[in-house]
Amino acid sequence: MSSPPPKGEKYRRLLEACRDLPPVLTAVAHPCDATSLQSAVEAQRLGLIRPLLFGPEARVRRTAAAAGIDLADLPITDTPHSHASAEAAVAAVRRGEAAALMKGSLHTDELMGAVVARETGLRTARRISHCYVMDVPGHPEPLIISDAAVNIAPTLAEKADIVQNAIELAQALRFPEVRVAILSATESVNPKLPGTVEAAALCKMADRGQITGGLIDGPLALDNAISPEAAATKGIRSPVAGRANVLIVPDLEAGNMLAKSLSFLAGADAAGIVLGAKVPIILTSRADSLMTHLASCAVAALVAAARRAALAAAVA
Repeated sequence: MSSPPPKGEKYRRLLEACRDLPPVLTAVAHPCDATSLQSAVEAQRLGLIRPLLFGPEARVRRTAAAAGIDLADLPITDTPHSHASAEAAVAAVRRGEAAALMKGSLHTDELMGAVVARETGLRTARRISHCYVMDVPGHPEPLIISDAAVNIAPTLAEKADIVQNAIELAQALRFPEVRVAILSATESVNPKLPGTVEAAALCKMADRGQITGGLIDGPLALDNAISPEAAATKGIRSPVAGRANVLIVPDLEAGNMLAKSLSFLAGADAAGIVLGAKVPIILTSRADSLMTHLASCAVAALVAAARRAALAAAVA
């Protein structure tokens, strides 16, 4: 058996997959700390994005000078504060001036508030949801976890969109096969655990073509979703059990705890992306490493490329 790839190798593969893609015009909302600016500049150097900065210009330039970051000729749209930065960045996307949106040093709620605004935001018919693309040391392939940051207690209909968004992300990331586990505390359908009933319903929705593009099984407990040995011990036979590469959690609390457990106990990195809007949204934390920020940009570049390809196919 081959040994698992070393930490960071899965993200390096993401960056490599973007090598022949054009950089994505990206509206960066309120990049007023060194991490946001360094990430944007380095992502541009690697050809992942072409940043358009939206923030208080004097503050952005002071931050760059203090950190020794050369902004060169990066365009900056001057805004008075973080709310205005979010609104201006979203407006630029609506005007077609950018094909992706990137969070800077503002709160996630501020950015997402501008994104979901009914008249001026970036909503589509699809539910907006968040995905972590996790590089877990010792695990052979990336894991997509959804939704751990946007939808607090999603309904069955919202979960169907969350699953579809995650599947399309996996396809954009060129997963050879998308295997989706709908997680719960048990692999048995139990009316006392509503999440297990909804998991079974999601599987039937996939059978009926209401969710497409991946293999789906659930309910599955975490162990028999990702461990072939655990699945075999429980006698679970499916193409997903023990081999899942997409994990759909029952609610935000479960997803947040799962992702942070992998990050802080297993040393995993977690690239963040929001899907279901008109453009991919790069959603990272200021505490994330530079590699995680770059991986998030690479994910957005691959999603944008997949959308261009789908649009071209639809027009042809």
